[in-house]
Amino acid sequence: MTGAARHLVIFARTPRVGQGKRRLARDVGEFAAFRFQYVMRARLLRDLGRDSRWKTWLAFTPNHLHPGAQGLPTLAQGTGGLGRRMASVMRRLPPGPAVIIGSDIPGIRSVDVAAAFRALGSHDAVLGPARDGGYWLIGLRRGLRFVDPFRNVRWSSAHALADTRANLRDQRVALLRTLADIDDGVDWHRYQRGVFT
Repeated sequence: MTGAARHLVIFARTPRVGQGKRRLARDVGEFAAFRFQYVMRARLLRDLGRDSRWKTWLAFTPNHLHPGAQGLPTLAQGTGGLGRRMASVMRRLPPGPAVIIGSDIPGIRSVDVAAAFRALGSHDAVLGPARDGGYWLIGLRRGLRFVDPFRNVRWSSAHALADTRANLRDQRVALLRTLADIDDGVDWHRYQRGVFT
C-alpha cells in the first residue's frame, strides 16, 4: 500500500426534509430525521474530512442535487441499489485502498478509519459490523481485479454482513468493532442517550 493514496468515502444523502431515513422519519418525525442527517453529515465532514492520513470524498445522492461538501471532492453515487452504487464508486476512485462509511453512525471516530486502513495493510477487505446485522464500514485493498463484495446482498436486513462476507469468502477479511447505525425510533432513543455501540 505504500505510495498509493488512501481514500475515505462518506456515503450520504443530500439532506432534504421528507427524503431519506424513511423508517426514522416515521418514528420521530420528518424534521428530526432531516436534522439528524444534516448534523451527522456535517460532523463527519468536519471530523474526518481534514485528516491528512487519507483523502476524503463525499459520495452523494440524489445525483442531481449537489451538496455543499466543505471543499472536499465529491462523487455522485450513480444509479441502482445500494450495492450497485457502492461498487460503482469503488471502481471510479483513483488507485489505492478505499473505505466507505455510512453517514448514520454516530459512534464512528478517526481512530476507526485509521484502524480500517491499517487492517488493509495485511487483509484484502475490512468490515465494521453493525448491531443490526449490517455494517457501517467496508474497505477494500483494491488490486488490478475488482472483487465485488456487494452482489446479491440483502440490504436493510440482518443478513447484509453475512452476505457480504460470503462474497469475500476467498479473501482475507478483518473485522472492526461493532457500532450502531440509526435507522428507526429505537435506534434514535439509544442515540439520544449517547449509546453508540
